[in-house]
Amino acid sequence: MRSEADALAIEEPLEIRFAGKRFTLTMRTPGHDEELAAGFLLAEGFIRSRTEIDEIRRVIDRKGHAEPNAIDVILKVPADAIRQRMRRNFTISSSCGVCGKTSIESLMRRIEPVQSAMKVRGVTISSLPARMRTAQEAFAATGGLHAAALFDPAGTVHVIREDVGRHNAVDKAIGWAVFAGKLPLDETLLMVSGRLSFEIVQKAAVAGIAIVAAVSAPSSLAVELGEESGVTLIGFLRESGFNVYTHPERVKV
Repeated sequence: MRSEADALAIEEPLEIRFAGKRFTLTMRTPGHDEELAAGFLLAEGFIRSRTEIDEIRRVIDRKGHAEPNAIDVILKVPADAIRQRMRRNFTISSSCGVCGKTSIESLMRRIEPVQSAMKVRGVTISSLPARMRTAQEAFAATGGLHAAALFDPAGTVHVIREDVGRHNAVDKAIGWAVFAGKLPLDETLLMVSGRLSFEIVQKAAVAGIAIVAAVSAPSSLAVELGEESGVTLIGFLRESGFNVYTHPERVKV
């Protein structure tokens, strides 16, 4: 037996505030916090575009130092609209909970189904796991992080983000697109590590992403939402092949 130093994935809390008031707390890997906040706010319906974000800034403590784990979001949205969006999200989360059908209906009332003529060759899709692994610097060091990457139809990676939370990694990638002014992402493929959950498909649909691929299986509710929202879902993605669950017309043999 021998002793060696081992690199660990960092996990710390991030407090997100609205105009100085505490809003939510999430556990995440530090880095790209502003993107995480922007992607989360978009997915949850608190913002609709980059233009509704005035500023995302670090919280300053009493000694004048920037807090590493707290950010403040200033929106360019009327107060009444913010209260309405908060009230709607609270109603959905508190009354719906385990009711998948109601969750999907509520989401589809505030977004348009993805409309995209995007098509991707099967051989390109099969190459994505290797391309994503090559770009996962933190995972290579720790083995403890999830990843989310945005690709174009040719398989070129636009951005990759890593986090201890799979949902956080997706929020960071979509947040990057928010700040880059690239929404909707209707000519984009999102690939995630791990399984394909309802929440990840929700985030993709809100961002207008045409294709979502994962190395593991989708849930039944994820497939139902993918069908309703016009998102192509791909699971069990390997270099040797994959399964297509919804809208297969975007995959070229």
